[in-house]
Amino acid sequence: MPGTLPPSAYAMRPNGHRLPPGTRLWRMHRTKRPAEQFNPVPVDAHFGGNRFDGTVPDPYRYLYLAEDPTTALAESLLRSLEFDPETGMRLVPYAAVAGKSLSLLRTRCELSLVSLVTEADLAAVCQDSWLLEAEGERYAKTRRWASEIRAQMPAAMGLIWQSRRNRPHLASVLFQDRCGGEPLATVPMSGILDLGSPEGVTEANRLLAPLRAAIVPPWPD
Repeated sequence: MPGTLPPSAYAMRPNGHRLPPGTRLWRMHRTKRPAEQFNPVPVDAHFGGNRFDGTVPDPYRYLYLAEDPTTALAESLLRSLEFDPETGMRLVPYAAVAGKSLSLLRTRCELSLVSLVTEADLAAVCQDSWLLEAEGERYAKTRRWASEIRAQMPAAMGLIWQSRRNRPHLASVLFQDRCGGEPLATVPMSGILDLGSPEGVTEANRLLAPLRAAIVPPWPD
């Protein structure tokens, strides 16, 4: 991990990744929140939060997406989840999906992102795979790195990387302050999958099955 110096010590040369208008992306979110709404709550610079959230020192609104529904579920539900030795599965508690939905969105304009997909992309921002592998309390440093990428790349509307929970598929985060007013729209007729319903659990478990993961519902099989 190149972490002995703060990210501001480096002159970065980020590689770009463009998402054209009409790109379809998936998001897992709270059902009571519109699928296209950015998270407005900055997290503490040192505690809590996720990998690339906005922070109190850099309070951008943020929204995580994935290129397919399985990756959207895996990114949210399979963090640090171990395989159960009896079933050989990763068992997701129902509480993790109650009140949540899975939605399909599309981009309304071209989005210019910083690519963190390849080793060359990571080297371009003076990092390595640590930036995408770090967990828990080390998110404080990954958030600081994202903030420095933003500072050195003012045109960047977000970041895109290879999901560590469903390789080689891609996950991304958007910065609302760089994306304009409404960069995303819900896809008409796609519906919203209520992950807390029996139908939602069944469909989510179908998607998660290749990853040997399943949501455990509170009702009998």
